[in-house]
Amino acid sequence: MKTRLLPLLLMLPLLVTAQRDWSQVEVTSEPLADNLYVLFGAGGNMGLALGDQYAYLIDDQFAPLSDKILAAIRQITDKPLKYVVNTHWHGDHAGGNAPMAAQGAVLIAHDNVRKRMSSVQWEGTDRETQPAPFAALSRITFNEKMTVHLDASNSMHLMHVNPSHTDGDTYVYFPEANVIHMGDNFISGYPFIDIASGGDIDGLVSNLNMALFIVDDQTRIIRGHGQVATRADLLAFRDMVDTIRMRVHQAKSSGKSLEEVQQMGLTAEWDQQYDNGFINAQRLLEAVYASVD
Repeated sequence: MKTRLLPLLLMLPLLVTAQRDWSQVEVTSEPLADNLYVLFGAGGNMGLALGDQYAYLIDDQFAPLSDKILAAIRQITDKPLKYVVNTHWHGDHAGGNAPMAAQGAVLIAHDNVRKRMSSVQWEGTDRETQPAPFAALSRITFNEKMTVHLDASNSMHLMHVNPSHTDGDTYVYFPEANVIHMGDNFISGYPFIDIASGGDIDGLVSNLNMALFIVDDQTRIIRGHGQVATRADLLAFRDMVDTIRMRVHQAKSSGKSLEEVQQMGLTAEWDQQYDNGFINAQRLLEAVYASVD
């Protein structure tokens, strides 16, 4: 049975929302293909796809940034925003749902995203996130996969993956443009395995392996956080995650306690690159220890 872990870092989106000076945030864009862009701001990276008639957004960061996000979209296209897809439920990716819906966008997410946003969720050991208002909840949900046809030549494939970052994680793949948005399954730092939201290290490794079979050397990969990546970046990230998983599994199986595992230097060769202050090595090891089989 998995050990229940309530990561303290889950409270960070709440603290950011309360304390950040949103006027200082700039929303920028980078073209990835003729009809695809990545948008950067203060939360999870967003994807923007354009069809013949409509625009489609992947994730929407925080509510206070919605006007800036919409203005950035208008710098690219005047097509109305048709759908907003959430890669998972966390507030730095789905916090702008209600403002986007108020502009006419239809919200789409996996079943578990709507379930979590509809109920009380833990944010640390002593904080709770209250249920989101109906306006912020997805109107269309799916179980395993869903395809949105952007126009006669382009499509957007939503794929629910194994519980990893959360239990509602979705990959969004654009096969014709050779672009994929992996949400927080792939970020620039150590992965956040949100045990309280159904996260799981074994699922994360499985999902990274799955992505490696989808992408090729020309694929542009939108990470949940960080710059646009390549297959080589993804491979290096998978190797790091899988090696740490195996090391923790071996230590735990031999009877080592979490505290002993955290003193073994199991992440030492990657700390300089991936220990960026959000999820540090000790918290990563705590989550891996709790969820590894």
